[in-house]
Amino acid sequence: MRAMIAMRPVRLIKLCLLIATALVLAGCTRGMSDLRDWVAQEKAKRGAPIPPLPVIKTFETFSYSDQDKRDPFSPSEDELNQGNGPRPDAGRPREPLEAFSLDSLRMVGTIGAGSNIEALVKDPGGVIHRVHVNEYMGQNYGRVTAISGDHVDLVELVSNGNGGWAERPASIALEAQAK
Repeated sequence: MRAMIAMRPVRLIKLCLLIATALVLAGCTRGMSDLRDWVAQEKAKRGAPIPPLPVIKTFETFSYSDQDKRDPFSPSEDELNQGNGPRPDAGRPREPLEAFSLDSLRMVGTIGAGSNIEALVKDPGGVIHRVHVNEYMGQNYGRVTAISGDHVDLVELVSNGNGGWAERPASIALEAQAK
């Protein structure tokens, strides 16, 4: 008998929850006619008028006729003769270390001595490459010009902004050893 008395409050709670759920669901099924009426009213309103486009001013053309001065809109003699300066060798295949910027490469040591010296350079992926003089590294066409025990010297080709190229010296120093 006690078990039946204890069950009654649980059944009562379940019944109350069922009735409350039914009432909430009944409130959600109310029609959407008021929403449809509001949307129709908003669509029927006229929008604000669009202002007309501004009048575009026309400018007079000017013919540069002063023979003593250079035309500022045509290339100068220096710009025309830039084909004589340094330029990247587009025909050669790219070397593996040219995929990385110089500041991401680290010199970790050397092998050999004299003219047979090779630099050991670590790329960002942790792979160590052997580098010789006249090989390329870095993203600016950097050609290795000298290798010493504590650094690698390069000459990079960088764009000068006028369609030509300029040489820029660079180097990678031996990584400091942690003690």
